[in-house]
Amino acid sequence: MAKPVVAVVGRPNVGKSTLFNKLIGQRLSIVDDTPGVTRDRIYGDSEWVGRKFMLVDTGGIELKTDDVILSKMRSQAELAIATASVIIFVTDLKSGITAADREVASMLQKSNKPIVLCVNKCDSVGNMPMEFYEFYNLGLGDPIAVSSVHGHGTGDLLDAVFEYIPKEDFEEDDDSIINVAVIGKPNAGKSSLINKISGEERSIVSDIAGTTRDAIDTLVEREGVKYNFIDTAGLRRKSRVDDNIERYSVMRAKMAVERSDVCVIMIDATEGFTEQDSKVAGLALEQGKAAIIAVNKWDAVEKTGQTMDSMRKQLMVDFSFMTYAPIIFISAKTGQRIDRLFELIKYVHSQNTMRISTGMLNDILADATARVQPPTDKGKRLKIYYMTQASTKPPTFVCFCNRQDLFHFSYQRYLENQIRSTFGLEGTPIRMVIRERGDRKA
Repeated sequence: MAKPVVAVVGRPNVGKSTLFNKLIGQRLSIVDDTPGVTRDRIYGDSEWVGRKFMLVDTGGIELKTDDVILSKMRSQAELAIATASVIIFVTDLKSGITAADREVASMLQKSNKPIVLCVNKCDSVGNMPMEFYEFYNLGLGDPIAVSSVHGHGTGDLLDAVFEYIPKEDFEEDDDSIINVAVIGKPNAGKSSLINKISGEERSIVSDIAGTTRDAIDTLVEREGVKYNFIDTAGLRRKSRVDDNIERYSVMRAKMAVERSDVCVIMIDATEGFTEQDSKVAGLALEQGKAAIIAVNKWDAVEKTGQTMDSMRKQLMVDFSFMTYAPIIFISAKTGQRIDRLFELIKYVHSQNTMRISTGMLNDILADATARVQPPTDKGKRLKIYYMTQASTKPPTFVCFCNRQDLFHFSYQRYLENQIRSTFGLEGTPIRMVIRERGDRKA
């Protein structure tokens, strides 16, 4: 069966994200003293006494608000509650029971889900202060004292959680899942694409640039293949990243690229290519990730018979540093070409993980050097003895030669083109490593 889901909920600024990070063992959710930092549902894998489960961090629940973002944060929390096996209700010892706590407790009781009451910020060791016993008044059973900063009481908290989860075998991590990071500048439609693919409002969508702050995972299965889509915060120019929260968001986006297999680079068709798009694409290139350029909002563009071809040609010029990346024109709003996008993701992932035998590579090498002689310098000619593939993700090839200084960049590019013309390797960068024969580092 699937991993049980445990939702962490509560009013704003009680330490939910700090507790979430402590339980999963990494800083996945942004932590800041500003209320309302966490907006979407943040998922993380955790394990307790050999049993794996999925933990969900949610934004603070404000039941009475006219703010658009706060009301959507509440909707995100309600979705997390609806899908959870157990709910951890986090409260704050220092502020005591508030009216908001009572309202959240009432809402949780109506969900008919098991609730574990967590009293956070119990940082001192020893007997509990009298304020702790006040939390019995919420009518949710025995409260559990926890310090999310120091980790005190988290074991007791998880023991209480697992009293509500039957002891069954949970499915192991599936290595066949393709991790897809959706990256781009703010307001390019990344969250809209995730919501369209998942069939629910997985991420908050708003015209306000910068709505998404955390990197959010969404697992989707299509035609027997599992995809984990990672929605990321839009990457702004450094000059516009003016607060700690947004700096953390940029870090999350970069981390999302690192743990992805494929990067879908979202371009706003109504704006066209910008300098920021090239910097976003550079992240995927630096990390050696398979990449697809998805031109979104294609439904909003006035078109003639030549519009797509002319824009494709212009984008090939703009993205001249990653000509291997296929270009697709989509609409996250209408779902146009979403099926084709899935096909491309699967295809470029297979290209990024392709392995070529040494024999076939050296056949290519012999043919290439016969067609175009290796460069010479002062009577010395470059001799390439053989080539082998060292790794995948991205495909990395090692060339052994007599003199590394003679192996000009242009000839490396020529060999790369010969490999691509034979094996495709569409959608993935190629790395060439040059070694002189006898170099032990090889």
